[in-house]
Amino acid sequence: MRSIWKGAISFGLVTIPVKVYAATSQKDVSFHQVHRTDGGRIRYKRVCSVDGEEVPYAEIAKGYELSDGEVVVLTDEDFADLPLTSSRQIDVLQFVESQEVDPIYFAKSYYLEPDKQGTKPYVLLRNALDDSGQVAIVKVALRQRESLATLRVREGVFVLETMLWPDEVRAPDFAFLGEDIEVRKQELTMATSLIDSMSGDFDPSQYKDAYREALEAVIEAKIEGREVTRPEPATDEAPAADLLSALRASVEAAKQSRGDKKPAAKKPASKSRSRKSA
Repeated sequence: MRSIWKGAISFGLVTIPVKVYAATSQKDVSFHQVHRTDGGRIRYKRVCSVDGEEVPYAEIAKGYELSDGEVVVLTDEDFADLPLTSSRQIDVLQFVESQEVDPIYFAKSYYLEPDKQGTKPYVLLRNALDDSGQVAIVKVALRQRESLATLRVREGVFVLETMLWPDEVRAPDFAFLGEDIEVRKQELTMATSLIDSMSGDFDPSQYKDAYREALEAVIEAKIEGREVTRPEPATDEAPAADLLSALRASVEAAKQSRGDKKPAAKKPASKSRSRKSA
């Protein structure tokens, strides 16, 4: 694994240097958009909607659109001046019981590995937190975005779970919640009995992604049947050095499109007219 971030856990007067790693990787079959007839990749260009010109990446900025259609353009310098108080720090704010944190807040999981000089304080805090049965509420800035997060212990390693902010969680505003729906006692008893009959210990290894396996089987069958195509290598057109080169290339292209057809002979122009044309 490759670390994506380096910083430190700040716990009171204790600082524990750590490296952050993505704890999960989604297993999915990735595709490219291709031309159906020859398998060539479909390319996209960054084109300005105003002048229709392709825009180099260095000239692209972030824009915030106002309700009246006007745009506020923000540059890298604008973002550099923003205060990220927890930059390179995982600040411990408080400790709470794990069941108090609704899983709906969780966004992404990361493993924390201690630097060599931080191993002992890392293990000390890990053991203390594990014994308490609690999780730490922390604040951290990853990829220029500040987030709340929880710090918990899993298989002897700290797991950082980034969280959504409270105003990012939608309220379930559905009509049926206000309706008075009667549920009979016998129906509730039967539903409870069904839940009890299907209860057990959670073992994630007994589940599998049947769709992904079936899709991989389809791809493998096409490979074995040689239902594959090798697209021709893309040719990058070199830009014309100047206007004269562009005109010369256009003339040559026009000649080739006419083939061997020769234009009808014209009367020689007068000397004055020839000079003017030249």
